[in-house]
Amino acid sequence: MTFSDFSFSPALLKGVAAQGFETPTPVQAQAIPPQLEGRDVLALAKTGTGKTAAFGLPLIEQVAGRPGRRGGPRALVLAPTRELAVQIEDDLKRFGAGMSLRTVLILGGVGRGGQIRALSQGVDVVVATPGRLMDLMGEGRVRLDHVELFVLDEADRMLDMGFIRDIRKIAAAIPAGRRTALFSATMPTEIEGLAHDLLREPVRVEVAPSGETVTAIEQRVKHVSAGHKRAALAELLSDPAFERVIVFARTKRGADRVAKNLATDGFRAEAIHGDKAQNARQRALDAFRRGTARVLVATDIAARGIDVPEVTHVVNFDLPDEPESYTHRIGRTGRNGASGAAITLCDETERDKLRAIEKLIRRAFLPCGALGDQPPAPAQNQNRGAGPKPGRNRRRRRPGARAAA
Repeated sequence: MTFSDFSFSPALLKGVAAQGFETPTPVQAQAIPPQLEGRDVLALAKTGTGKTAAFGLPLIEQVAGRPGRRGGPRALVLAPTRELAVQIEDDLKRFGAGMSLRTVLILGGVGRGGQIRALSQGVDVVVATPGRLMDLMGEGRVRLDHVELFVLDEADRMLDMGFIRDIRKIAAAIPAGRRTALFSATMPTEIEGLAHDLLREPVRVEVAPSGETVTAIEQRVKHVSAGHKRAALAELLSDPAFERVIVFARTKRGADRVAKNLATDGFRAEAIHGDKAQNARQRALDAFRRGTARVLVATDIAARGIDVPEVTHVVNFDLPDEPESYTHRIGRTGRNGASGAAITLCDETERDKLRAIEKLIRRAFLPCGALGDQPPAPAQNQNRGAGPKPGRNRRRRRPGARAAA
C-alpha cells in the first residue's frame, strides 16, 4: 500500500511526497480510510507510530481550500502539551503546503494577541492545549459551533494532567454531528468512558499494545547507588557513541539539577520542563536539534511531542512512576528503522519500579555491568541508510536536515 491508494487530492499527495512519505504505517493504513468515510475513530497508538499523519491527512483533505468562518474553525485538535501542539501544527502546515490551509496555534506561555488576531481573521484549523483554549472560549474570543472535525491526541496524558473536565466542556461546545478521532497510547477506564461519551460507533484501531517496545532499541540497566548517578551519567556520556542523548528526570527541579551538573562536568546540555517559558523551551529544543546541545534533559510531560531525528540514546536518570511512561521515553530513539539504545540508571530505591517495567515489556533488562563498563552502542548504521523497515514511513533526507506541562 502507498499513500496514492487513499482518495487524497493531488495537492495533498504532493505535500505527502514532499515530506518523503511513501508507505503508510500500520496506524495510518487502518485509521485513514474510515475517517475519509466520515467515521469516528478510536485509536490505541503510542508515540512514534505516525499518528499525527493518521488524523492530520484526513483532516486536511476535508477542510483545506474551503472558506473559513471568522472566529470559527472547522477543525479542532487538542494536545496535552505545548511541544506536541507545536509539532502537530507544523506537520499540518507541511502536509498542507499549497492547499490554502489556515491554522492557528492556541497555547499558554506565549502572548495572546497574535492568537486572537488570527482567530478574528478566519481559520480552518485550531491546534490547542486545553487551558488557553478554555480561557479564550470564556472571553468569547473563539467559537466552536462550526467545528466539523474534533481530534484528541494523547488522551491518556490529558487524563494524567487533569484536563478531562475541560475536554468535556470543550466537546459540549462543538456540534453533535461532528466527526471525532481519539488517539491514546493506553486505554484506562476513564478514557474508555470519555470515548463512549464523545464518539459515535467508532472504528477501533489498535497497533501498539502498551507493553510493546521498539525491537531495534537495545535496553540495558546500570545498578548504581543514588549518590553515584551523576558520575555514572558522566561516564556514559564520555563515550563518543552517545552523539545525541535525551536524559529523563522525574521532576522539574531534578531536570534542572541534572542539566546544571552536566554543564559543570563539561557537557553541553539543555533542560526542558513545564516551568520554563515557551520561548526558553523552544530555544532548548532548537539547540538540541542543531547539535549545539548534545544532551536534552526532560520530564515526561514536557517530552511529549518532541520529534528530533537520530537520537542515539535515551538515558533514564530517574525511573518513571508509571511503567507505561518508560515505553514513551525510549520511543524517542530507534525511530524510522534506525537503531538506538536506552540505558536506565537504577538505585536501590527504584528496584520495584524496574521490575514493574520488566513485567510490562515482558523482558528482563540486560546489565551494563559495573560502573566503568561501557554499554554497547547501537549498531552503527545498521539500519540507517539501508532503508526503513516494512510498515514504517520512508523518509528521504532533506537538506538542512515543540502546553501546559
